[in-house]
Amino acid sequence: MQAPPLVRGSVAVRALSLVVGIFLFALGIVLLLESELGLSPWDVLNQGISEHTSLSFGTANIVVALIVLVLAAALGARIGPGTIANAVLIGLMVDGLLAIEAIDTLSEASLAVRIGLMVAGVLIIGMGTGFYIGAGMGAGPRDSLMLVVGRRGGIRFGVARAAIEVAVTVIGFALGGTVGIGTLAFAFGIGPSVELSFWLLERSPIADPAPNVSQPA
Repeated sequence: MQAPPLVRGSVAVRALSLVVGIFLFALGIVLLLESELGLSPWDVLNQGISEHTSLSFGTANIVVALIVLVLAAALGARIGPGTIANAVLIGLMVDGLLAIEAIDTLSEASLAVRIGLMVAGVLIIGMGTGFYIGAGMGAGPRDSLMLVVGRRGGIRFGVARAAIEVAVTVIGFALGGTVGIGTLAFAFGIGPSVELSFWLLERSPIADPAPNVSQPA
């Protein structure tokens, strides 16, 4: 498998790429939430938990991410600074963005505008993923769980991801999370969106010029 492009520069530059990526990821989540057309699988679960507890949507994101991080680490996943930053910062940034009235009222817009929010959300999450993974500081908690389940179970990573995300979607929907066309848009659109972000990053002046090498399975 070809390695994703990495951001060139010092640790500080790559840390900035990590934070920018996480912010874009959080912004994409918020746009999907405000579209009210369906969330990504993990956010269906986060919203469901938020509906039944005193936790905010962002705090539920953090709690679930930390639980997944601990589980992935217990199963042998490699945990890096990016893993921990992903687990904590996305939820904080989501709550921060939702505290902005102009963003929190986007759900009152017309259907056409909300469809635009849904599409933009998927694209922006893809862009955020490119910056975040390009920092080379470790996979996020959910991706770490996917990798370790795939390796320990001897199954393809795509199959492991699909199984995990179907399970969390069902649980989240049972708890009251929003499942809709946005959930399908995310499921089918996030792969091409991430690939687009890698393609753009690889051709940008901030990309490490060193040629990609094959990653171990």
